[in-house]
Amino acid sequence: MNPNSDGWAPYLDPGETILWQGQPDGRVVLKIGNIAVMIFGLFFAGFALVWMVLAAGAGGFFWAFGLIHFSVGAGIVLGSLFFPAIRRRNSFYTLTSSRAFIATSLPFAKRSLRSYPIAADTTLVIEAGKPGSVYFAEELRRQRNSSHHVRVGFERIADAEHVYGLMRQIQRGQHENAD
Repeated sequence: MNPNSDGWAPYLDPGETILWQGQPDGRVVLKIGNIAVMIFGLFFAGFALVWMVLAAGAGGFFWAFGLIHFSVGAGIVLGSLFFPAIRRRNSFYTLTSSRAFIATSLPFAKRSLRSYPIAADTTLVIEAGKPGSVYFAEELRRQRNSSHHVRVGFERIADAEHVYGLMRQIQRGQHENAD
């Protein structure tokens, strides 16, 4: 979005100004967590494939029931590899004088706009690099039998050091809202 567009007016507080906007790098990245999920998916699909071959040897079309399981295993592998990149390609970041916004517009899903305040006590974490990341919040993700914390931030951005510097200025009160 253009920082000068009136499209932001309903989302900004009086005096709040846009300092930076960007989009994450959308390339496919292999991380340890993705590799573990991919290994599980490969075992799942491999077991289904072996079962289908053995069932096909018995004759008939009973082997076709293994296609569902094979497809699920292949989906786990491909999803863990490509979904994070697809999510990043459809995400947009905005930093204002008091908040960080993450907008997401995934195919076949609702559009979302999440806002995170940047205050003096906000913990900022920078992962330097090209691209780098700046994290400024944590969310609790619940699953069926467990929950875990996930870092929230501007991931894989080209100018992470600059954005981190802007957030530090906000924390020091150098980008106060003009009331």
